Amino acid sequence: MARELKLDAISIGAAGTFVVRRPVSRTRLREEIMRRLPFEADVMICEGNEILRLVSADPFKGQPTGQKVLHFVGVMANQKRHLPNVPLVLPSSGAWCLKILGAQGPFLHGLCRREMKAIGYLGQLDKIAGVAVTTRSWNTILRIARALEGGYNRAGG
Repeated sequence: MARELKLDAISIGAAGTFVVRRPVSRTRLREEIMRRLPFEADVMICEGNEILRLVSADPFKGQPTGQKVLHFVGVMANQKRHLPNVPLVLPSSGAWCLKILGAQGPFLHGLCRREMKAIGYLGQLDKIAGVAVTTRSWNTILRIARALEGGYNRAGG
């Protein structure tokens, strides 16, 4: 689909994440994407400068890392004015599965454990935020930032 858009777009990963480097309105981009999909979908669009601002803020500095922890970013369909107090830890008692650390612009960022229970908590982000949310790993966000800065090659980063 990235090639079909003819907007200097590249696909990042396998989850329908595109970086569009040619100027285009959100309305036109959403229409172009929806026209090509054989199903209804929420399409989250954010500005490149929002991604670069998030990356430069380094929201995961000092947070746990490793094979058992995933740093994630949730892209919200709309920016909410009244998000829950952060950090928000789920479940509220016992060992945490998901932590929402903060919000910046259209993004929520947090940690989740790499275990099956955490998937259920990630599935609650829409309800918590009050809008549709799609999540990507921090590594995907970093790849998007590299693409925006021109340092991405189509062979994988």
